[in-house]
Amino acid sequence: MDAPTTTSADNGTSGGGGGWFTPRKKPTTTPDSEPAAPEGRRPAAIRPVGRPAPAPETPADGTAVPPAPTTGGASTGEPEQARAPQEAIPAPSPLAAQHASAPAAASVAAASSAGPAPTTLTPAPFASTAPSAPGPDETWVSAQRPTPASNPGQAASAPAQEASPDAVLVRRAMAEVAPVAEKVTSYFYALLFVRYPDLRPMFPPAMDTQRDRLLKALLTAAEHIDNKEVLVDYLQNLGRGHRKYGTRAEHYPAVGECLIGALSKYAAGVWNEEMEAAWIRTYTTISQVMIDAAATDELRAPAWWYAEVVTHDLRTPDVAVITVRPDQPYPFLAGQYTSVETPWWPRIWRHYSFAAAPRSDGLLSFHVKAVPAGWVSNALVHRARPGDIIRLGPPAGAMTVDHTTESGLLCVGGGTGIAPIKALVEDVAEHGDRRSVEVFYGARTDHDLYDIDTMLRLQQSHPWLSVRAIIDQQAHQQLPDAIRAYGPWDEFDAYLSGPPGMIRSGVDALRDVGIPSDRIRHDSVEELVAAGP
Repeated sequence: MDAPTTTSADNGTSGGGGGWFTPRKKPTTTPDSEPAAPEGRRPAAIRPVGRPAPAPETPADGTAVPPAPTTGGASTGEPEQARAPQEAIPAPSPLAAQHASAPAAASVAAASSAGPAPTTLTPAPFASTAPSAPGPDETWVSAQRPTPASNPGQAASAPAQEASPDAVLVRRAMAEVAPVAEKVTSYFYALLFVRYPDLRPMFPPAMDTQRDRLLKALLTAAEHIDNKEVLVDYLQNLGRGHRKYGTRAEHYPAVGECLIGALSKYAAGVWNEEMEAAWIRTYTTISQVMIDAAATDELRAPAWWYAEVVTHDLRTPDVAVITVRPDQPYPFLAGQYTSVETPWWPRIWRHYSFAAAPRSDGLLSFHVKAVPAGWVSNALVHRARPGDIIRLGPPAGAMTVDHTTESGLLCVGGGTGIAPIKALVEDVAEHGDRRSVEVFYGARTDHDLYDIDTMLRLQQSHPWLSVRAIIDQQAHQQLPDAIRAYGPWDEFDAYLSGPPGMIRSGVDALRDVGIPSDRIRHDSVEELVAAGP
């Protein structure tokens, strides 16, 4: 993660039959055909749903609720997320139906649970919603973009403070639903697709690999509502990234309604009006930050970029170095990553780091490893060829070089994690820095050191660069452990890139050798896991 992958703005061509473009040919549709943003940037208010009724499985009139619609793509033979729960979905109340037909900027989503007359809440600025208390972790999410921290280490080093009342209530609900997380996720999407079937085409036809990302991102943000500095950056990235999915301001109330509906059902043991109000305030804050970030980004960047594959270099049977040419300038920084969508799997996005610093010719490179059951990775490695067209989301990530300091760089890259490390080295060289850069390139076998020749050529050209290959089968130790044999590292900023497990153990190893948490940079582990193969 992106975070959570929900949908792509495909100009109305996603769904049954056909994709948004044909391989090897540039699509005739263009990003500027994306639906216009509504005038109002404030999300419609979310109304409290009250404590859920004892038996919400059927509507008050006793009629059966139709199953969740399956529009949005040809059947893949895999069960839809909405089919997972075998529980009936409460129908929206007449009030909700009334607002559903109102203009988007003024629509108000209401849930069907019985309760006192709701009070409309007005979105409030982020700072006013969360008192002073830090509080990511997409552990309930997954283990890589969920830590809403651009630099998780900075959050970890912040002093602990007393949680705000809303944060206490939000976390109490989270603890209550944690044992039944799968049911909550299934019920959330079932509610969303039954009540708002027009949103279903925005999601991939097969929901098995992506169904939990949206909900997990929302829950992650809610759980850390007090950590304003970290959370705002996380939410702004989410808001900008969700533009490529076609997300608009009027979609947020529907998601919030169904989120609170699912939580109120499965946290019934602790749910009350006070908790519900806390969740409404929290979600209103979250959605407003995302909406504002998307609105600002819309003024300066497209929702996505088309990019043509210009070279495809198969380095090993399962690793390819792919170079693409975007259809318009693509600004990014060395060490960042982007999301990629292929023509063969529309609406499924995966994250890949840039494998080179920005180039004068505008070309972008990625290192892709095909993993078992990896839809996007296998398509890019085994199916993509020069001339094919892919789509790119906006750049993200804060694993970038601070050129205002003279600290050395300790770079640890495992597998295809060497890609952003290579970009960082090129970035230092282009800035004319003479700071020490120590690179540890880890692999399971020497066969997996697919880019070692490139790294050694860089070492020959730059005396301040040192490259060490650490091969597990020969060294009989993991990459993070090998770092302890060198050093000292107290004058270095550390950068880690690779599998989530390596990042976790690498952070521990670096702390053990004395590198402060705020000088350890890596992309969120939770987000990496959420990104999928």
